[in-house]
Amino acid sequence: MKKTIVLYKSKYGSTEKYAKWIADDLKADLYDSANIKLKDLMSYDTIVYGGGLFSSGINGISLIKRNFDMLKNKNIIVFTVGLSPTDSNELKSIIDKNFKEDMKKYIKFFHLRGGIDYKNLSFIHKIMMNMLKKIVMKKKKEDMTEDEKAFLEIFGDKVDFTDKKTIKPLVDYVKGL
Repeated sequence: MKKTIVLYKSKYGSTEKYAKWIADDLKADLYDSANIKLKDLMSYDTIVYGGGLFSSGINGISLIKRNFDMLKNKNIIVFTVGLSPTDSNELKSIIDKNFKEDMKKYIKFFHLRGGIDYKNLSFIHKIMMNMLKKIVMKKKKEDMTEDEKAFLEIFGDKVDFTDKKTIKPLVDYVKGL
C-alpha cells in the first residue's frame, strides 16, 4: 500500500476519534494538522484530511487548499464530520463553497456523523447554535427539513452519532488506490 498520512483538525473530539480509527485501519501515520508542515506531507502518496463542519466551513481545510498546487498529484481524501446525516444535500453545498471546481476533480469526499455536547460548546458556538435554533423555530413544522426537525429534537442535549463502521467506505477506497 502507498505511504499514507491521516491529518485532522478537531474542536470537540469527534473528528479526532474518526481520524484515529482511520489511521489505525490503514496503518497510516496520524497527525493533528497543527503539527505538520507542507514539507512533511511531500513524502506521502496519500493524504487523508478530516475536519469538522462549522458554519458551512471545514475546520482547518486551509492546509489543503493553500497548498493544493503542491499536493494535487497525491491521492487526497477529505472527510467532514458533522451532525447532519451523510445523505444530506447540505454536504454538496459545503464542498462547493469550500473548493473550486478544479480542486474537486482531484479530491474524494466522505462525510461522517459526529456528536455534540451543548454544555461543552464554546461561548461563540453556543450563540451560533441558539441563533440557528431561532431561525429554524420560525418555520412551520411542515416546511422544516428532516435535518432541521432532528436538530430541534436534540438541541441542548449530548448526542454521539460516531460509529466506527461508517469509516469502511473511506478505508476501502484508500486501500483500493
